[in-house]
Amino acid sequence: MTETPRRALIVVDVQPTFCEGGELAVEGGDKVAADVAAYVRAHRDRYAVVVTTQDWHIDPGPHFSDHPDFVDSWPPHGVAGTPNAALHPALADLAPDASVKKGQYAHGYSGFEGVDPAGRPLEAVLREAGAEAVDVVGLVESHCVKRTALDAARLGWPTRVLTDLTIPVTPEQGAQAREELTAAGVALLASASL
Repeated sequence: MTETPRRALIVVDVQPTFCEGGELAVEGGDKVAADVAAYVRAHRDRYAVVVTTQDWHIDPGPHFSDHPDFVDSWPPHGVAGTPNAALHPALADLAPDASVKKGQYAHGYSGFEGVDPAGRPLEAVLREAGAEAVDVVGLVESHCVKRTALDAARLGWPTRVLTDLTIPVTPEQGAQAREELTAAGVALLASASL
């Protein structure tokens, strides 16, 4: 019998800023938050470590713009210390093993650009927890979920994105993200298939 790898779950940017009513809202964000919370409640035992990431922008330079192009620049969002930068209320009982904040002074698309309160980068958090494989969920598939999963794969972890626990900004951007992820060897699976 094959031994199950010690798996990490990275919950990417499930914050009100990306949900209905937020500064950079994606339709369906609140549902993703509720679905992620329900999944973790039901399957916490699958994971050696659960880590949340948050956009936590202080002064991210040209990432913020009054005239955003929605490619490289965006309206202000995930502003450090604001209620909309906190974890989504649906995750109130999540109790992650570690929390990483990213994008303080840069765009910070990937969770691997963030650090925990002790200053440990996400890679160190996962290695110290003995993670041997990574699942990625959260907001949004076409941007921070994609970048986080690509970095996890690049750093050598077998990586999966749970497709029913994320959502893209647009269907077209989601299709592009899935192509990039598949090309990088990231598995795309529905959580029910696990």
